[in-house]
Amino acid sequence: MTATPDLGTPQLASPELLRSTFRRHAAGVAVITARGARGPVGFTATSLTSVSAEPPLISFGIGTGASSWPAIAEADHVGVHILGEHQSELAATFARSGADRFGAPTAWQDGPEGVPVLDDVLAWLVCRVVGRVPAGDHRIVLAEVVLGDPSGAGRPLLYHQGRFNGLRD
Repeated sequence: MTATPDLGTPQLASPELLRSTFRRHAAGVAVITARGARGPVGFTATSLTSVSAEPPLISFGIGTGASSWPAIAEADHVGVHILGEHQSELAATFARSGADRFGAPTAWQDGPEGVPVLDDVLAWLVCRVVGRVPAGDHRIVLAEVVLGDPSGAGRPLLYHQGRFNGLRD
């Protein structure tokens, strides 16, 4: 006789079930940037994934209703920035709708391929967009790494239970 695990109270699939489940999943925090027709754009992402080492590919998701989507939809290159635990305010700024994301106190510069590169991050990459895959109300952007710098100092910023947190030992 096999034991049946206690399954609690299962819920039918819904946006809230997905959100509630992924609030329990700790994720690294990144900011994705691009050069848009009207200036730099960017957003906070927890969906950043390493896809392939040969060739070096990454992916991230973006909602088609996001203010950054029109620029990301047209961009040839994007910037990917891994944030440190000292950058929770920066992460919040890039996550907030209507924020002046590139105004003070955000420190950044024009980088390779015209991509906005944020200062003082743990690591940054400039990537060439190679695909945009429809996925519900989002697009999964695939991009090939062109160059970057992984030499920033510090510990990673994490997102868990709706809050930005530092890594604990």
